[in-house]
Amino acid sequence: MKPSGTQAALDQKVVEYYNKWKAAFVRQNCGNGWYQIISPDADHPYVAEAQGYGMVVTATMAGADPDAKKIFDGLVKWKIDHPSSVNPNLLAAEQDTACKSVNGGDGATDGDMDVAYGLLLADKQWGSAGTYNYKDLALKHIAAIKKDEVNPTTKLLKLGDWSGSGDQYYYISRTSDWMADHFRAFRAASGDTTWDAVRGAHQTQISRLQSTYASGTGLLPDFVVDTNTTPRPAPGQVLEDPNDGAYWWNACRTPWRIADDAVTSGDATSLAAARKLNGWIKTKTGGDPNKIAVGYKLNGTQISSGSEAAFFAPFAVAAMTDPGSQAWLDALWNKMLATPVDTSSYFSASIQLQVMITASGNHWVP
Repeated sequence: MKPSGTQAALDQKVVEYYNKWKAAFVRQNCGNGWYQIISPDADHPYVAEAQGYGMVVTATMAGADPDAKKIFDGLVKWKIDHPSSVNPNLLAAEQDTACKSVNGGDGATDGDMDVAYGLLLADKQWGSAGTYNYKDLALKHIAAIKKDEVNPTTKLLKLGDWSGSGDQYYYISRTSDWMADHFRAFRAASGDTTWDAVRGAHQTQISRLQSTYASGTGLLPDFVVDTNTTPRPAPGQVLEDPNDGAYWWNACRTPWRIADDAVTSGDATSLAAARKLNGWIKTKTGGDPNKIAVGYKLNGTQISSGSEAAFFAPFAVAAMTDPGSQAWLDALWNKMLATPVDTSSYFSASIQLQVMITASGNHWVP
């Protein structure tokens, strides 16, 4: 389902929000032909996750923005010039105000997943005969993710290429990285059946975590530990926050990521997971998107009050999977339209923009 209204009207709202997002976050700092997405709300001005969002968004918006390819190529140059110290085919996770990689210069899985996906979109959008061979770069990036960001034992994503066998993070995974549509695209582009197994492993865990730890809500935790034995929500702070085992600032993206696959593939497992989330949040809020809180325990207890696009927007994609949720989807869409771009948060704004792209029927899988 899509929000009510004509396709032209939906598209126009996406373009309007994109233009505001672009003005707020797309930069040409430090010269060198680079473009970068700035992240005022992160630990560093430039983080891989933001560059990945930027590549996916600009490749998708090419039909609406005559500058999309120029920006995308500047982001590609940034990626090439900021290689991970562990695997040079991946992107270093963080850069400072001087545009230099910091904190070891290793890779972050979420950023790399989107960079590879963005390159595949670009190949389909523009072809690979220009300044950069997008397809070749994508295949190298996909192979590097497989080599250094997928745990070979569990087939689940690691936190980054920096985690190795024997360290305390090796059997921890971040649920917001579990992008089934990306795995499908990697399989199609590379012909490597490993990606079918990787997708299956993640979908199995989504279903298992929902039924075992969040049977009433379908909520996933930010981080999952013990992935080599009995995967379970983090018991407390394992990487970022005391709420690492709750539905917090990472997992808030999971309704969008899960439902992105559901609405593009029709996959029964993804549909069931998305519908579980949708049914719970619609009931929990009585159909009022203003009541979507900032964070929940897996049993549905609210963590924080307030309203954040990173938390309410993703549920719109889950709503698309339920034929009985048109009014709810419309309410979520209208809330997004009434929410200005928060120029202090690339995170919330970039999530809302990508949700709007999907909700309007403009997200596609290369």
